[in-house]
Amino acid sequence: MTEEAGIPEGETGFDRVLAFTLPERNARGRVVRLGPVLDTILSAHDYPVAIRQLLAEALVVTVLLGSLLKNDGSQLTLQAQSDDGIVDLLVCDFRGGEIRGYVRHDAERLAALEAMPSLTSLLGSGYLAVTFDIGESGQRYQGIVPLVGVTLAESCENYFAQSEQIPTLIRIAVRAGSSGCIAAGFLVQHLPDGEEGRERLHVRMDHPEWEHVAALGGSVRADELASRDLSLEAIVWRLFHDEAEIRVEPGSGLSRGCRCTEEHYRSILSRFAEEDRIEMRDDDGLVSIDCAFCSRLFRIEI
Repeated sequence: MTEEAGIPEGETGFDRVLAFTLPERNARGRVVRLGPVLDTILSAHDYPVAIRQLLAEALVVTVLLGSLLKNDGSQLTLQAQSDDGIVDLLVCDFRGGEIRGYVRHDAERLAALEAMPSLTSLLGSGYLAVTFDIGESGQRYQGIVPLVGVTLAESCENYFAQSEQIPTLIRIAVRAGSSGCIAAGFLVQHLPDGEEGRERLHVRMDHPEWEHVAALGGSVRADELASRDLSLEAIVWRLFHDEAEIRVEPGSGLSRGCRCTEEHYRSILSRFAEEDRIEMRDDDGLVSIDCAFCSRLFRIEI
């Protein structure tokens, strides 16, 4: 499958993030379109269609948020949990261009539904946690908000409004077909003090600059985001071509980044007391560990 057959040479197509800024509007944004990398992640589990779509949306949101981090070694973790939903755990993370994700769900309850379930049906009265681990400083920032709206994108917009006080618009599109799944996303934010990273003391969700940017950004169509032929640069240009200046910066490629290795699990097991490790062993004297992200089974002798 040639994923980028229709993308002009030198422009951004699949499995890369495009960053952009609108200097005169004090706005920044990200656009991403996942293709082969998404198929690789989804292939680790035989997820039902509804769960595949939910995970695809979550991975796009994770990339959009994670790509805002600038420090090497930083990580963004997106986690949704629920006590009463069909899905009780969804977790994705982004670090240095590597992404991974996993969904734990009640297959019997999901199969009993006749139609494609809504976010509320899947996650019930759950919550969304967004965690930023800053590589250089070792600092961790976490915001927790209720799951609201009909999409994960709306819940993330709510997170930025409540926890970060940053006006944010997010749009997601998922398209499945015989040649694979495409999931794409668009994010734009207003930084009203003009300088990225400055303390935002006077955030206004009704700021004229933000209303203008949000109106233009909100017009992006699902078929544009999930197109096989339209570059990410072309999407940004279609939305903001009347602006005085648009700056774009293509990012490096994205890849599945499951970090499961035998050495990693040995390190974790070494932290347990000897009597606890003995209890973990099977009849062959090995400890079996199944990676939830990629479904690899490790049988470790300790």
